[in-house]
Amino acid sequence: MSRVTSSGRDALLRDVSQAGVRDVCRGTSADPHRVLGPHRLSHGKRDAWCVRALHPDAVAARLIDRHGATHAMTALGDGLFGVFVDGAEASGYRIAFAFADGNEWERDDPYRFAPTLGDVDLHLIGEGKHLQLWNALGAHPDVVEGVAGTRFAVWAPNARTASVVGDFCGWDARLLPMRKLGGSGVFEIFVPGVGVGARYKFELVTAAGERRVKTDPLANAMDLPPGTDSIVAQSSYEWGDSDWLEERGRADPARRPLNIYEVHLGSWARVLEEGNRHLTYREIAPRLAAHVGRLGFTHVELMPIAEHPYYPSWGYQITGYYAPTARYGSPDDLRFLVDTLHRAGIGVLLDWVPAHFPKDDFSLRHFDGTPLYEHEDPRRGEHPDWGTLIFNYGRHEVRNFLVANALYWLREFHFDGLRVDAVASMLYLDYSRRPGQWVPNQKGGRENLEAIDFLREVNRAVAANAPGAVTIAEESTSWPRVTTPVEDGGLGFAFKWNMGWMHDTLNYFRRDPIHRRFHQNELTFAMLYEHSERFVAPLSHDEVVHGKGSLINKMPGDAWQRLANLRALLAYQVLRPGKALMFMGTELAPEREWNPDVSLDWHLADDPARRGFDAFLAALLHLYREHTCFWRRDPDPEGFAWIDCQDSERSVFSFERRDGDAHAVVVMNLTPAPHEDYRIGAPAMGTYREALSSDDPRFGGSPFATTAAVVTDPVPFHGRAQSMRLRLPPLGVLVLMPA
Repeated sequence: MSRVTSSGRDALLRDVSQAGVRDVCRGTSADPHRVLGPHRLSHGKRDAWCVRALHPDAVAARLIDRHGATHAMTALGDGLFGVFVDGAEASGYRIAFAFADGNEWERDDPYRFAPTLGDVDLHLIGEGKHLQLWNALGAHPDVVEGVAGTRFAVWAPNARTASVVGDFCGWDARLLPMRKLGGSGVFEIFVPGVGVGARYKFELVTAAGERRVKTDPLANAMDLPPGTDSIVAQSSYEWGDSDWLEERGRADPARRPLNIYEVHLGSWARVLEEGNRHLTYREIAPRLAAHVGRLGFTHVELMPIAEHPYYPSWGYQITGYYAPTARYGSPDDLRFLVDTLHRAGIGVLLDWVPAHFPKDDFSLRHFDGTPLYEHEDPRRGEHPDWGTLIFNYGRHEVRNFLVANALYWLREFHFDGLRVDAVASMLYLDYSRRPGQWVPNQKGGRENLEAIDFLREVNRAVAANAPGAVTIAEESTSWPRVTTPVEDGGLGFAFKWNMGWMHDTLNYFRRDPIHRRFHQNELTFAMLYEHSERFVAPLSHDEVVHGKGSLINKMPGDAWQRLANLRALLAYQVLRPGKALMFMGTELAPEREWNPDVSLDWHLADDPARRGFDAFLAALLHLYREHTCFWRRDPDPEGFAWIDCQDSERSVFSFERRDGDAHAVVVMNLTPAPHEDYRIGAPAMGTYREALSSDDPRFGGSPFATTAAVVTDPVPFHGRAQSMRLRLPPLGVLVLMPA
């Protein structure tokens, strides 16, 4: 049918209320599609389509139908225009707005498209069960009805209105108001012509009438700090690690080697010639893979790389939970880094921070004018130590945001696991709080029951949706059953950091060897609880910063003794039961503590003593990986046994690691005095060969000669039917294996 001519302003507005029109023109409508876009209504004796469009600064507008025909639109006041067209002309049209300066803006009409979120998405969001939330909310380039653009969606249930603003609309909230989808709290719009790289935010009007401009909580990319714009992103990366992921899914992480190299990307290496700039994800990838592979670490753990505005927070105060930091490149550049490490046979873990978030007003804080993500009671919603806000774990949409975020990093970036930061602060309502500063739970206790449920939900989701991936709790208290499966009443983590081991062991090694005989239990105590959890023994960044000094500067003695002590410390860490983590730079034994503003002290690699230390660490880690007795029976008490830990007078310890008949004997002499003829019990009759000596001259050791091979004697000792006589080097660790 031909176009029906307008009979006036009233005819073009008769299906909408004056209040609805007023709200759209003022930018205060939660349902702009009710007024804007095509609407079928009778006109004269026929049904027709009324198309309305808004641009507050336009002086005229015309509709261009899909055949190219132009239809002048009637000005309805306050920048609103309307026209009657037939059904064919009401689809596939564009709007051209004219302005007083003679310019014109032509675009596909965002208000002619149906919602891009379906009922299933909205139901799952409402239930807090959308495990791929990042595919529903946020910004996603798409093609709708043959038109390329980006669909935007944001959860802001207490906002009156929401608009997407960006460089594509001059950051004018009047131009792209979003529709609220029922009672879901989700606002949505599809904006034609917007693609990858576009910058955007959401402008919300609160119930009190305040306008708040917010970054997208689910933005897949963000501006380089100090910029705070969200950026439309879409991955085109082609992965090459399918074999790695398939093999990972078949493995039991507790019975595989795990020795972690913790990395802060901003300070691993820098380019001094270019203003001390960071390496990018792509620049660091081949260098890191080669370095870590040479040393023999099984995994890299990246300190938090989600977007954070404050670099000195090291990534622990996140404002973009779904956006890799732009400091080192694009999201696909991060994918390249992970893929490169996987292809080199190296796993990649991510430090993840669900415990708290900063108060930056452009981000999650009071997102829709209410404490939406944080708990509204400051006694539960503010962290006294860090000046940050605490997530409201009792709100199922907030739990969904975080659970989906965990899966996002594992599925979209192929990380092999998450080290979960500050778990202790989540478990206790009175964490770092004095009496009167916290509120008991409904049972009158100090346990944060909602956070406990959340952690269990995360671990269940990871187990079900990321085969072979692990979660590691940084939990510094004696909370029980952290690594017990959820179905058995535990929290469900794969591993827990052994903070007690770390504190006791560093305290022991700090001591002058002459005093160590009085503190033997500092090394033996951890074995009393070793199999209460599945542990990772950490020597992390926290131990070498904020005035704590470097590891080597914690060691007593002269320069030679300090390196010898450090070799012994690392040997004990790696060869005892459980997994291990070392902070980057440990291999260099730097004198200064970690400085995140500069590169590691790579020049130390030219020092002969450091070259020997580096060679020792590589030999130690490769020995660990190559022999199953050091890791396959980690969960089992049968995988470890003391041979003797009672010789406190000489500070000598000996133990065996076992995997069936395969076994190794480890002997540690932690004083500078060598022992010429030291007898220990032997697990089996026969010949034992020296697999490793931390005192080997090629590692910078002493001239003291050990014995390459030892034959056992039929002399019972240390509860064994046979024994062997050893030459123990000063401040040295020997590893002996059956010949």
